[in-house]
Amino acid sequence: MADKIAELKLDVAELNKLSKLCERTRVRDVISLETRRLETEISRLTELQQANQPANAPVENKSSLVSKNTCYDVKITNYAWDQSDKLVKIFVTLEKVQNLPEDSINSTFTDRSFELVVKGIENKNYVLTIKNLLEEINPNESKWKVKTNSVVLWLAKKEAGKTWSHLTSVEKKANEAKAPPKFKDNEDVSTGIMDVMREMYQNGDDEMKRTIMKSWAESSGRGGGF
Repeated sequence: MADKIAELKLDVAELNKLSKLCERTRVRDVISLETRRLETEISRLTELQQANQPANAPVENKSSLVSKNTCYDVKITNYAWDQSDKLVKIFVTLEKVQNLPEDSINSTFTDRSFELVVKGIENKNYVLTIKNLLEEINPNESKWKVKTNSVVLWLAKKEAGKTWSHLTSVEKKANEAKAPPKFKDNEDVSTGIMDVMREMYQNGDDEMKRTIMKSWAESSGRGGGF
């Protein structure tokens, strides 16, 4: 069983390498799906191996197996970004990330999104997913690099020289919503505000939707929808 697990881990590492070379989003999605399937199989076989392990097996081996099986996902919410004429740079701080194996870190890019996955830092898998980028990027020219206690991603702007006012379109809309809205002469103010909030809710990600619903509930005293 140990040989089978080792082979599956090599397959996962190879798939991660192939994912970085893919040009088409659909192909990357297929590879990602197969990678997760193999990781699930590795987890299942590891648990079987642990269950069948002799009672007098070294304590160190048991602890290692338990550690691998108790990792849980943590959503990354704190990061910084900057830009140049050709790139948008994302900075993610993660302690000891430089000590991880190469196949524990991966990032995928599409025209309007990217995802960073870092597995196995003190029994935690860190995930940063950003959708609805303000402008399009070139996935094939985008990349990432591990540095001391951090990961840096370079998003290649599709339109070089264009300055991004915000990282995502959702952030831009949220910022614009803070400014006094402009209404037609005969338009009811409350109706205009609700239209703005409704559009933000429909186009926003999960975090934006939760924020809007919380604000709505606090202001109206009830948890309605849009």
